[in-house]
Amino acid sequence: MKTRTHTICVVRYAGICVALACAAALQAQSPAGAAIPGIARTAAGKPDFSGTYEWPKYLQGAERGRSSATTFDRKNFARLKPGGEPFLEPRTGVPRHDEPRDFCMPAGFPAGMLSANAMQFFQTKDYLVIVHEFQRMTRIIPLDGRPHREGLEPMFYGDSVGHWEGDTLVIETKNFKRWALDDYFYTDPKEFRSHSDELRTVERIRWKNNDTMSYALTVDDPKIFAAQWSQEFEIKARPDWDKTGLFEYICEENNRCPGGKCEGN
Repeated sequence: MKTRTHTICVVRYAGICVALACAAALQAQSPAGAAIPGIARTAAGKPDFSGTYEWPKYLQGAERGRSSATTFDRKNFARLKPGGEPFLEPRTGVPRHDEPRDFCMPAGFPAGMLSANAMQFFQTKDYLVIVHEFQRMTRIIPLDGRPHREGLEPMFYGDSVGHWEGDTLVIETKNFKRWALDDYFYTDPKEFRSHSDELRTVERIRWKNNDTMSYALTVDDPKIFAAQWSQEFEIKARPDWDKTGLFEYICEENNRCPGGKCEGN
């Protein structure tokens, strides 16, 4: 899996990437709901999230996994409900269970969003499109607060709708398949974390300063947890990656290497 490294501090303003020294004024964090001066805005006055970014990363002090992807911190979890124990299940030795992505199965959400690859956001008046380099995961999110669609089959990435609360974009998603929650099984093989088919998520995205977004993710899974719980991450703008863009990601469905082990092939 390709990962990216940090370079210089940059600020995106009106679509122009300007290299700046990392002045203390830029590092000051703004509270939720506060307007951030100088951020790019759309013609309608909404924050413009269009650009190239790192994947969501940990805040200081959060529990970290051993893979390059970001994982959830266990101290944020709500109490498991009786019968919710299958949320934590061990690896079984069956490759399609232990790492279904080896067989070109989707990472799903939220695991795909936390994968350690670049992302691009494309924003219009009506939609935010998030394209993740990993598996070319693409989410098309309406921004007008419309109701969720009805009569859909359960999905790996769910059905997302967005609305604005001031300068914060709120994305609500439901209608999931039961699937992996994150990559923590690379840290502890006894903790293959799976959400249920009743999962609902709420993402809150806002600028903290001119080159950093707050990404707060709330998990509400009434089959597993007694209450909803949340974790905040940070997303760094990387306009220096704009020229390269996202790398092509190809997974071949007829891969003859079970579990990624190509012995005899």
